[in-house]
Amino acid sequence: MCEVPVDLRDSNPQCNMSRFSSDVEDEPDTPLLHRGHEDKVHRAPVCCSSRYGLALLSSYGFFVVYSLRVNLSVAMVDMLNITHQADANHSGTVCPAHANPARPQHNHTASVYDWDSETQGWILGSFFYGYILTQIPGGYLAGRYGPKWLMGFGILGTVAFTLLTPVAADLGASYLIAVRVLEGIGEGVTFPAMYTMWAAWAPPLERSRLLTISYIGAQLGTVISLPLSGEICFYLDWTYVFYVFGANGLLWFILWAFLVFDSPNTHPRISERERLYITNSLKNELSTSAGYIPWRAIVTSRPLWAIVVAHFSYNWTFYTLLTLLPTYMNDILGFSIQQNGFLSALPYLGCAVFAVLSGQIADYLRETCRTPTVTVRKVFSLIGMIGPAVFLVAAGYTGCDYVLAITFLTISSALGGVSASGFNINHLDIAPSYAGILLGITNTFATIPGMVGPVIARALTTNNTIEEWQTVFYIAASINLVGALFYAAFGRGTVQPWAVHTSLSHHGD
Repeated sequence: MCEVPVDLRDSNPQCNMSRFSSDVEDEPDTPLLHRGHEDKVHRAPVCCSSRYGLALLSSYGFFVVYSLRVNLSVAMVDMLNITHQADANHSGTVCPAHANPARPQHNHTASVYDWDSETQGWILGSFFYGYILTQIPGGYLAGRYGPKWLMGFGILGTVAFTLLTPVAADLGASYLIAVRVLEGIGEGVTFPAMYTMWAAWAPPLERSRLLTISYIGAQLGTVISLPLSGEICFYLDWTYVFYVFGANGLLWFILWAFLVFDSPNTHPRISERERLYITNSLKNELSTSAGYIPWRAIVTSRPLWAIVVAHFSYNWTFYTLLTLLPTYMNDILGFSIQQNGFLSALPYLGCAVFAVLSGQIADYLRETCRTPTVTVRKVFSLIGMIGPAVFLVAAGYTGCDYVLAITFLTISSALGGVSASGFNINHLDIAPSYAGILLGITNTFATIPGMVGPVIARALTTNNTIEEWQTVFYIAASINLVGALFYAAFGRGTVQPWAVHTSLSHHGD
C-alpha cells in the first residue's frame, strides 16, 4: 500500500500490544509528520489552550444535542394516559411497583394521550428519520462552508422545534412525529460538522483525548437529562421538560457564536505557539484542495466499511437502550417517573466515565508505548462491543431483581464507552481531510437502528413480558458481536492513500 505514515514499531517492549492480523505487519501506523517532526515541534500547553477550550464548548454542545434527543424517552412515560394503558394491557408492571412519594397533583395540568405501543415506537423512532437525511450533506457542507455555523444553526433549529413539542403533541401524534423528524434534521449535521472541525484542530497524538472530551458531552447530556426530566415531570409536568432544555440550548448557541472559530488560523485569540503546533502537526495530513473529493475511493474503502459495520452494530444496542430504557424501567421493573429518570441515567454515567478513561489510555498507548493505532482501535472496539452484548443479555435474565438488572445494564453501557477510542474516532485516522464526510456516511448507516430499533422492540414487547424483552436484548447483542468481529478483521489505523491524493497531486491548486 502507498501509505504516508511512518512506522513507530521500534517501541518499548513493556508497552507492546499484540497485532490482530499478519497483513498489518507491513502497514506503518503513525503519520508522516511524526518522522522526527513531532519531536521538533514544541507542545503547546494544555491549560487555557484554544483547542481544549473548543473541546469543552463542543462537549457542552453535545450535552445540548443529547438532552434534546433523550428527554422525550422519560417524558413519554408521563405523557400517556396511565388508566387507559393499564386497561389495555390488563395489568400494571411485571414486577411489583416501588414505593414513591405522592406527586404534587396541583401542578399537573398537561394533557395525556391514549397512544398504543406501536404509536409510541413510531414517535420515539421518528427523530432518526430526519437525522439520517443530513448526515452526508452535513459532512459535505461543513467541509465546503465551514463547520462552526453549520453546527450552530443545526442545534438552534433543534432547539426551536423542541420548544414547539408540547403544541405538536396536543395537535396529535402525527404532528409530534413531524416535529421530531425536523429536530432530527437539525441535529443530523452536528457530528459531521464537529469531525470536520477536529480535522483542523486536533493534533494527531491528542485526538483520543480531545475527541473523548468533546463527545463526553453526549453521555453527560443523557446522564443529566434523564433524571432531571424525571424530576421536572414529578414536580411540574412533562411540558416543562422541553422548555427547560430548549432554554439551555439557546444559551449554548450564544456562547458558540462568540467563542468558536473554524480553524486555528481564523481564531483571533489563539497563541502563536499553539497555532503553529496544531498547523505544523497537521500539514502533511490535510488536503490542500478542498474542492476535490475522491468519492469512488471513499465508498469502496474497506477500512471505511469496517467502521460502517461497527458503528451500525454498536448503535443498535445504544439506541435500543437510549429510547426504551425508561419504558423498561416503568413497565417491567415497576419504577415510577421520579425513580425512572435517575436509574435510566446510571448506565450512561458509567459510559461517560469509561469513555474519558479510554481516551487517556488510548493516547498513552499510542504516544508513550508506541502501540500501533490499528491495534489500539481494534482492542478498544472489541472491549466496547462484546462486553456490552454479554451484560445486556445477562440483564434479561435477572427477573425482578432490580439491583442486579440495573447493575448489568450499567456495566453494559459503561463498557460501551470504551469504543469511544475505538472505531468511533477511526475516521480521523484513515482520512482526516474527509473526516466529516466519512462520519456522515457511517452515521447515516448507524442511524438506521434508531429508526427501526424502537419500532421493532415495541412490536416485540406488546405484552410487556420479560421473555419478550429478552428477545429484544438477544437481537441487539448478536448484532453487536457481528460488528465487533467485522471491524477486528478489516479495520485500519493509517491515513489511506486516497485521503492524501490531493495534497500530492493538486498541491498549490
